[in-house]
Amino acid sequence: MNEGAKDTFGTAAARRVPRIAVLVPCYNEAVTIAKVVDDFHAALPDAEVYVYDNNSTDGTGAIAREHGATVRTERRQGKGNVVRQMLRDVDADYYVMVDGDDTYPAEAAPALLAPLVADEADMSVGDRLSNGTYGEENDRAFHGFGNNLVRWLIKRIYGFEFKDVMTGYRAFNAVFAKTMPVLSPGFEIETELSIHAVDKRWRIAEVPIDYRDRPAGSVSKLSTFSDGTKVLLTILSLFKDYRPLVLFSWLALLFCVLGLFAGVPVVVEFMQTGLVPKLPSALLAVALVFVGVLCFASGLILDTVVKGTRKEYELEVTRAYERYARR
Repeated sequence: MNEGAKDTFGTAAARRVPRIAVLVPCYNEAVTIAKVVDDFHAALPDAEVYVYDNNSTDGTGAIAREHGATVRTERRQGKGNVVRQMLRDVDADYYVMVDGDDTYPAEAAPALLAPLVADEADMSVGDRLSNGTYGEENDRAFHGFGNNLVRWLIKRIYGFEFKDVMTGYRAFNAVFAKTMPVLSPGFEIETELSIHAVDKRWRIAEVPIDYRDRPAGSVSKLSTFSDGTKVLLTILSLFKDYRPLVLFSWLALLFCVLGLFAGVPVVVEFMQTGLVPKLPSALLAVALVFVGVLCFASGLILDTVVKGTRKEYELEVTRAYERYARR
């Protein structure tokens, strides 16, 4: 083990060397995968590098295997599907998840693992934005705007401000990895990981890293507008699943305000004349307020269900600690 790894993981002879898995989801990354595998073998010599080939047609899997990676195939297309299977298949004490496009430095991996090994965090996030390298290197339009929008939404909804929410460079401990319910099929996975960590009150560490753009010949699979729309829909869906009372209270307030706008003129006219000549407006106002009340009631019911689910999740995490963290 090199000196950097010793500093990160300790030098006590009696301490068991932690099992580290480097997880690399890949789709047509033949240009970069060899360097990625070699770099992580150098940075984390005791780690096992797993490359999951997601139906590549350019020989990505064969190249990774030649360079010493453990290669597996995931037929279901999409990064979220790959990550789900990775976390199911691979057993380790700590996981480093990184893209196979050589945009993230392998030498930053010990820094990402350090807060996990010190038991100061459950998930660490490679922050590309704080030191400005992402803005300097990334020339894809609207990527920075999309990242900032997602960060702002998460801060407004969940009260936690990520410096970089869309980064593909993360590390987790075993308990986090094995209790993470991956639902996203595609590039929404980073957003889902971030929101899950905040909502379930996992400890999060953000580690500044350098970012470099893809080398010549390497092509991004991310569609700015299509995948960006999916990310926003994922935020809304998880908001409904995790914070239904807040969401449905907002909807209830909206419908009640609309009902008042429609109903106040009718009430005023009735008080002045004793008549209700605008019967459609009166019916609309009643319907809108009724829908608002239903929304609020639905939020209360769903909030009770979510609290019950959260209690079950906490018990599952306790069992996971007994199984994975205390061996």
